[in-house]
Amino acid sequence: MNEADVKNILGLQLPTDPRWVDLASISLEDILTDHAYCEQKAATTCISLIQRYSDKEKLITALAPIVTEEWGHFRLVLAELHKRQLKLGKQRKDEYVNKLIEFQRKGGSPEERFLDQLLTMALIEARSCERFKRLSEGLNDAYLRRFYRRFMESEAGHYTLFIDLSENYIDKEKVRKRWTEWLAYEADIMQQLEVRGDRMH
Repeated sequence: MNEADVKNILGLQLPTDPRWVDLASISLEDILTDHAYCEQKAATTCISLIQRYSDKEKLITALAPIVTEEWGHFRLVLAELHKRQLKLGKQRKDEYVNKLIEFQRKGGSPEERFLDQLLTMALIEARSCERFKRLSEGLNDAYLRRFYRRFMESEAGHYTLFIDLSENYIDKEKVRKRWTEWLAYEADIMQQLEVRGDRMH
């Protein structure tokens, strides 16, 4: 996935630093542990959105199967750790996600806060998909390349789901304007964060 693909397919303004895959390949236990927790958090965040916005039927209908899928991914990564006789380590602070949360509107209208929550999820899914593609192309382990190719294909539509949900409840022009702001902010985060092979993001 080159820089043009990252922008055209996922909307991201900045591709992952090429060094990241090499670092991840020598930290398999760490990267698989972090991946497992990312899948777990994706499932629990969707559950939280369903609980918080129980009046939004389309959101509930769309996210319920995502909960199942993400938890299934957690189990797949956990199984891969066990197969390789590796351990699920402790959950680590996710600097990337915490930086995204800092950009969420804390004041403003309920609609604006709702939009930012959905766009945060859209960005996390887009960056995860890009990272899975990097791993599927750059790891030396052929089995893990196929493993991450399946994750990439599965996750590919998730980020657009959150965009679509946003546009279902909020004016499309507002969504697109805020999404452009989010993409620019995320690119700044990617430039600032240290390139680490023990983190999925």
